[in-house]
Amino acid sequence: MTKSTSTMPCVLITGFAPFGGEAINPSWQAVQKLDETIIMKHKICTLELACEFNTSISQLINAIESHNPAVVLCIGQAGGRSEISIERIAINVDDARIKDNAGKQPIDTPIEKNGPDAYFTNLPIKRMLQALHNSNIPAAISNTAGTYVCNHVMYGLMHYINDHCAVMKGGFVHIPYLPSQAVHHNGAPSMSEETVINALRVMIAQALNNNSDVKIAGGTTH
Repeated sequence: MTKSTSTMPCVLITGFAPFGGEAINPSWQAVQKLDETIIMKHKICTLELACEFNTSISQLINAIESHNPAVVLCIGQAGGRSEISIERIAINVDDARIKDNAGKQPIDTPIEKNGPDAYFTNLPIKRMLQALHNSNIPAAISNTAGTYVCNHVMYGLMHYINDHCAVMKGGFVHIPYLPSQAVHHNGAPSMSEETVINALRVMIAQALNNNSDVKIAGGTTH
């Protein structure tokens, strides 16, 4: 990777601030390492989102309108998951098990009062999955982004794309704890920062290089 020195198309990648008592968030730890690098003639722009319901979407939309990215990929922590989780769908509800970093805890609250029940990502998620497996990186398609700030951001992103910029690609990916976090959670799986960064590069390249997906099995039986 090389540093950008000129104006060129952009990919916006976001991570989150730490939450839930964690000292770090692996999403931002990895994402920030890609700032201003170049992938397929696109500059990587990065942003740390607040882990707050009332702030995160506005921060994301401001960055989108500033950078006009071709692809927006939001990354979040999913402690307990053992693989890269490529999210398929975001649902129109906030139902917070814990308070966000601003002390808010919405329960059974629509994200968009008049919005659809759900949005599907428009990323080529099966191509991303296939490429990750070909790179020997554990990954799966996930059919739930939860009901916390991660789902909130994914829904807000796809709602913005639907209303303002249908040609933009966007979606959400969950990643496991880093080893330095997992050591404090007995039995929790983890993934190295190097593997996560490699996974991000693979997924970004697939998103930029493909306007259609492949039909391969990626579902679950539970």
